[in-house]
Amino acid sequence: MVNEDFMLALHTLEKEKGINKDTLFEAIEAALISAYRRNFSSAHNVRVHIDREEGTINVFSCLNVVEQVSNPQQEISLEEAKKINPLSEPGDMLEIEVTPRNFGRIAAQTAKQVVIQRIREAERELIYEEFLDREDDIVTGVIHRFEQKNAVINLGRAEAILPTSEQLQGETYRQGDRIKAYITEVRKTTKGPQIFVSRTHPGLIKRLFELEVPEIYNGIVEIKSVAREPGNRSKVAVYSRNKDVDPVGACVGPKGSRVQAIVNELNGEKIDIMEWNDDPEIFLASTLSPAKTIKVKLNAGEKSATAIVPDYQLSLAIGREGQNVRLAARLSGWKIDIISESSYLEKMKRETVEKQKDNNDKKPSAEIVDAQMPEIEDTQLFEEIETEKETHGDKETQIDEEIPSDKEMQMGYPLAEETESGLRELIFPADPENTKIEERKKKEKPKKKVKKGKSSIVEDEDDEYYDKVEMRKGKRIKR
Repeated sequence: MVNEDFMLALHTLEKEKGINKDTLFEAIEAALISAYRRNFSSAHNVRVHIDREEGTINVFSCLNVVEQVSNPQQEISLEEAKKINPLSEPGDMLEIEVTPRNFGRIAAQTAKQVVIQRIREAERELIYEEFLDREDDIVTGVIHRFEQKNAVINLGRAEAILPTSEQLQGETYRQGDRIKAYITEVRKTTKGPQIFVSRTHPGLIKRLFELEVPEIYNGIVEIKSVAREPGNRSKVAVYSRNKDVDPVGACVGPKGSRVQAIVNELNGEKIDIMEWNDDPEIFLASTLSPAKTIKVKLNAGEKSATAIVPDYQLSLAIGREGQNVRLAARLSGWKIDIISESSYLEKMKRETVEKQKDNNDKKPSAEIVDAQMPEIEDTQLFEEIETEKETHGDKETQIDEEIPSDKEMQMGYPLAEETESGLRELIFPADPENTKIEERKKKEKPKKKVKKGKSSIVEDEDDEYYDKVEMRKGKRIKR
């Protein structure tokens, strides 16, 4: 009979350590077999059975039934076997109980170390399986000690190692600090499972958002991509499966409370949140936030893109030491080049000039001037129009034939004029007939100012009042 305290100890181990009682009984039975063979110098095949309820121990010797015995320690004759079990046949395995009287005390002394070892192995196996399932998950622990600058974190049932390479730059760790970390790897060793955690992995951002944002935990909002430079800046692209839920607003939270909690956990690391879009042009423009993008030109074959930004936002789009554009490229998976608006216009000018040289065109057409040659001045087209007038003569009939109608003026003769924003606008030349009328008005006699009292009155020379004033002046002169 096994001691009742021993059975109670097994029951307590099952509750505290989470080890199944059957596993403990199997370990004890294996230990008792080795103890029986060593103490009783037995070479028999023996089996030990412990009753799970009463705790009684029985030892059985296992013998093969044969007609002629050649090895008495492992075989038994058919005649003797039938005395024990009349149904025995050659080739059967017969078990004979050989339990010693004082076997309980011997078993307790001999099997102690074996049982302890099996309990440790079972506990390590449970811990390994538990944390293996939690790989790529977040854990919370307390810094217990330091080993060669590596922080050892106490997770309760196990200890995790935070290597120096996985620690945030500029973050100080002290013994007793409670931190959150991301499980990157779980190894199985002879000394037990080794758990490695990280504070720099991009997965830590994702798990922290799952903890702080209920919409992400419930699956309404999905984190599509995360790009991170640990300790400095991160970019997160989110998508909502529900049209009524704003993914960016859900992650930011009321007055920024949700994202601020994550920033505090990461020791002040900045986080940019943008909405995911299936259109690469729209999504790439948003990845460069907070910089504004004028246009994005895609090259789907090479999976590269050129983003055109205003001149005053070029440095903002590139970021400090290229950080902003680098994170945008990681987040989207595209190669991104940043170019300013002025540089882009100059590039287009050079390309246009090269095309004209290749085509051997002496003078650009109106369409090229309008769309591709913003540098050509308006005077060039005016000179061409004047030359055409001189060729056809100065008669009004000839001019009227050469001057296009209002409808033709709307369709042709566009002039490119550069505005303050750098863009080009179409300008049409004035109607020559209207120009003549204006010239006639200029040739007419200018108006004169006449003083009357303290005020100045402007009168036309053809006015009667003006004539009377001149007559009065003449009379005064004669007097």
